[in-house]
Amino acid sequence: MINKKKIENTICDLYHDAVINLPSDVKSALQAAYKSEDSELGLLNLKAILDNIDAAEEMGVPLCQDTGLPIIFVKLGNVNVENLYQGIKNGVEKATKEVPLRPNVVHPFTRKNTGTNTGQGIPQIDIELIEEDYLELTIFPKGFGSENNNALKMALPGEGVEGVREFVVETVVKAQGKPCPPVIVGVGIGGSSDMAMKMAKKALMGKVGERNPEVEIAKIETDILEEINQSGIGPMGLGGKTTALDVKILTADTHTAGLPIGVCIQCWAGRHASAILRP
Repeated sequence: MINKKKIENTICDLYHDAVINLPSDVKSALQAAYKSEDSELGLLNLKAILDNIDAAEEMGVPLCQDTGLPIIFVKLGNVNVENLYQGIKNGVEKATKEVPLRPNVVHPFTRKNTGTNTGQGIPQIDIELIEEDYLELTIFPKGFGSENNNALKMALPGEGVEGVREFVVETVVKAQGKPCPPVIVGVGIGGSSDMAMKMAKKALMGKVGERNPEVEIAKIETDILEEINQSGIGPMGLGGKTTALDVKILTADTHTAGLPIGVCIQCWAGRHASAILRP
């Protein structure tokens, strides 16, 4: 049995890691962008970002004031788990007090803040059933400066690859500096409308610089990335060579009559952390 307290403590520990320490692949991509940048403003903004990352690590504080909406990806294998939901909820509340996290969760209309980062339907928990002997928990602190710029298109099949490319680039260019670029762009293609958006968000868990194993999809990723970076939007939207660090695509089969395209934009602070629990 994986008990509720173990889940609670793991969620809290993961939050502590995720909001303070940027994954090494994201940090390396930002450092590479700084080395290749030739815009004075672009260099200034990338330097500020890199200094901010170092300061967060040294001081042990969140690297961004927006510690996000609690989104937890769960891979549930053939294991006994004691009250998974309550363990996750308790972990989020514990992290809010101990890390600490900024209380972000409010009622959609009254805007009353729960003060705990939990509430009706929150934390948002995505469960995937797997044929393994463990429970995997992934914390994804998704800030809303970038989340507010997500987009969905229920394209027609005839729009094809070109339609996907145009919509993704259009979405990022429309966002300009609002999602705090350099961004990471997650794209979900196929499934249903909600599945496309979920895949777009899950795509952001992939390593920056690592291509899709399907050659055709990998080419679409690199083509879109190149076009986005030709926009000149640059770091923090103030000009430069690097508007996006990467484009990550996940796909699923879909209905013969449709081509859903989900785009999920992640700010430069591509934070996430995972742990595997066994009985």
